Amino acid sequence: MPDRSRERDLILAPNEYAFIADETKGNINAYVGPYKTSLANTDQPVTFNAESKRFENCSLEDATRSFAVAPVGWYLVLKNPTLHNPALKEFNPHPKTGAINNLVELEVGRKVNIPGPAAFALWPGQMVRVIQGHNLRSNQYLIVRVYDEEAAKANWENAVIKRQGTDGGESEEASAPPPDLTMGQQLVIRGTDVSFYIPSTGVEVVPDRSRRGSGGYVRDAVTLERLEYCILLDEDGRKSYLQGPQVVFPKPSETFVERDGARKFRAIELNENSGIYVKVIAPYSDGPGEGADGEQAHQVGDELFITGKEQMIYFPRTEHAIIKYGGHTIHYAIAIPAGEARYVLNRHTGQIRLEQGPCIFLPDPRKEVIVRRILQPRQVGLWFPGNQDALEHNRKLAALREQGSGGRGDFIEDAAVEEGESKKRKRKKAKEPKAEEARAEATSEAYAGEDFNRGQTYTPPRTIVLDTRYDGAVSIGVWTGYAVQVVSKSGERKVVVGPSTYMLEYDEVLQTAELSTGTPKTDDAIERTAYLRVLYNKVSDVVEAETRDLVSVRIRLSYRVNFEGDPQAWFNVENYVKFLTEHLRSLLRGKIKGEPIQRLHPRVVGFVRDVVLGAQGEDGGRPGRRFEENGMRIYDVEVLGVEIGDQAIESLLIGAQHAVVEQNLTLEGERRRLEQTREREAISQEIAAIESKTRTQRVALQQAEVAVVHAYELAKVEAGLAEAARRLEGKRAEQATLDAVHGAELARARKTSDNHLAVASEELNQRLRELEAEVAAVREKAKAVSPELIAALQAFGDRALAEKMAESMAPLAILGGESVSEVLARLLRGTKLAEVLEFPGAEPDD
Repeated sequence: MPDRSRERDLILAPNEYAFIADETKGNINAYVGPYKTSLANTDQPVTFNAESKRFENCSLEDATRSFAVAPVGWYLVLKNPTLHNPALKEFNPHPKTGAINNLVELEVGRKVNIPGPAAFALWPGQMVRVIQGHNLRSNQYLIVRVYDEEAAKANWENAVIKRQGTDGGESEEASAPPPDLTMGQQLVIRGTDVSFYIPSTGVEVVPDRSRRGSGGYVRDAVTLERLEYCILLDEDGRKSYLQGPQVVFPKPSETFVERDGARKFRAIELNENSGIYVKVIAPYSDGPGEGADGEQAHQVGDELFITGKEQMIYFPRTEHAIIKYGGHTIHYAIAIPAGEARYVLNRHTGQIRLEQGPCIFLPDPRKEVIVRRILQPRQVGLWFPGNQDALEHNRKLAALREQGSGGRGDFIEDAAVEEGESKKRKRKKAKEPKAEEARAEATSEAYAGEDFNRGQTYTPPRTIVLDTRYDGAVSIGVWTGYAVQVVSKSGERKVVVGPSTYMLEYDEVLQTAELSTGTPKTDDAIERTAYLRVLYNKVSDVVEAETRDLVSVRIRLSYRVNFEGDPQAWFNVENYVKFLTEHLRSLLRGKIKGEPIQRLHPRVVGFVRDVVLGAQGEDGGRPGRRFEENGMRIYDVEVLGVEIGDQAIESLLIGAQHAVVEQNLTLEGERRRLEQTREREAISQEIAAIESKTRTQRVALQQAEVAVVHAYELAKVEAGLAEAARRLEGKRAEQATLDAVHGAELARARKTSDNHLAVASEELNQRLRELEAEVAAVREKAKAVSPELIAALQAFGDRALAEKMAESMAPLAILGGESVSEVLARLLRGTKLAEVLEFPGAEPDD
């Protein structure tokens, strides 16, 4: 029972309130803290559901609510405010502290805006929403709507409006109500005029629920830079094109046209080699012409091709619609180099002309289209035999034409080819992960004005390029370092050395050569080719031979070969590789047969180079080996490896070689130690010689320094003597002058002293006269003092002294048990002061 009673206690802290329903009467009572009460069994805590507009039962904890609080800079939107009754003497629109049983009447369906600071409890049935005041930058704005025109007109001046760029104060233009406020009317509050705004009663701020907004109230205007523009679409379908630089605030009925998430767009930059294709959708006049006032008139349906020659920067107009081909806005010129040409189709006459280079060609899309020619497979086979690329290229062009991508006859538009490639790129890009979307305020490079997208099938092909790479005679390209032999049916031969290009005559063919392959070279592996490597050729081979002491060796070699001399002889040998390797095998085997393995093994590389290239000359070079049969010369040879057939002999050779290496290393170490000792001693000797030379030079320098110092001192003494003599002579001459000056000074001093003595004597006499006068005055003053006056003054002084002494002796008298006069009389006994004071028993001193 105690726990249940505590559960029925309603305790409200300050700034808290609760609604309690009386189940017997159906009343809803408001309790406002600080307050405490015990609820009856018929009292039920309730809350007001703002969605269903009904009171719902709940617990005491859920029924306890906090005050509606709006700090400075915030405001409250209160629905169902209290109805003010003028008959009431005291009117309080909000519940007071305690239990409120007599509920006030509410204006159901109305709402008021209350700026902060404010804090209060709610009456049952009221709803409140706390909203932060709206801070606006210069490129932001609000849209406000009138929901109660009478309240808006009456309370318009109560809105909190701060002027932009000031410390405070209301904006006169914003505070003044518009001339006509009607229900549902929307107004724009610009950040260029207002920096802070709280609406008055009757006006509400419309939240931004567009795709760009997140349900907030402040909206962003569009800041246009130079060369940027934006498009505003009104509810009546009209569009406005605004150019920068400026900040664009839309009207309440206008919205920004967005393209790819962007609300502002770049102007189209044109040059002499680019242009745009424009369709006139509304009549207008501009520039000099035959129209009114000398302006050029344009009618609906006219088509214009504007290039950079007429207008370098193009901004869209409401009267223009861009015609696009293949999604492209700008038409660009193409470069036609020298020796090439393009076919240009006239859309009106159907005539195809040849535009030859070199030039930069910008076709007029109103009447000119660049086309490509399609070659039949039979033509490709005849003109470019064996060239699969050319055949495949023309098959793709023919397939595009069959698919209806544009074109007729034996040509196709280039846009169709580009469109096909663009679709492939889009399909490939669709498979890739999508990139992060750009910022909402990004500037789009795409055109956002009126346009027409025309299909590719309704117009003749725009571009066709005639590919002539495969026309003409057979062309042979000989690379650098290669040569071919051209043989005609008449027996004539010529050798073409690369780099070069040769056009074969009808009866000419290339001479075929055979090359032995593999290592070692054999007749089983033969490769046939028409190209002979004449520079820096490399031929590898293996030579197997037997030494004089019957030891088999196997040497792997690599020859470096050039062809020199008359090119007509280079193809005289059908298989130059076989010819070279067989000759050198025989030569090396014969030379190796005359050498023992012990002498051959350590110097096999030099031995092979001497045999193949010849002995080394004085300049270090070798003559090489030349073959007169075909002009072939071996200019270098590399020994890649040596293998000995007998493993035991190979081990002995390796061991002997190791011993030789060890002995050589020992001797080399001793030689290094000898060289180090010799060098170290030489360095020591050189150091001693340098030090001795340094000491000798130091002594010589010191001797020279002493001589210089001695000469300097001697010269200084002589100069001093001469200076002293000059000074003495000068002093003698000076003494005479000083004597004359001194005599004159003594005479002047004597005159000055005499004058001072005379003045002092006069001053002394005057002082004596003053003293005599003062003495006489004092004497006269002394005569004025009578003996009676002196006695009175003395008696008065003695009496004052006695009083002071009596006052000081009082403590001593108290301690001795005597009177003050007795103590004082005993103290002054025998003095003249005792007689003056007439103390009894006072005796004067003798």
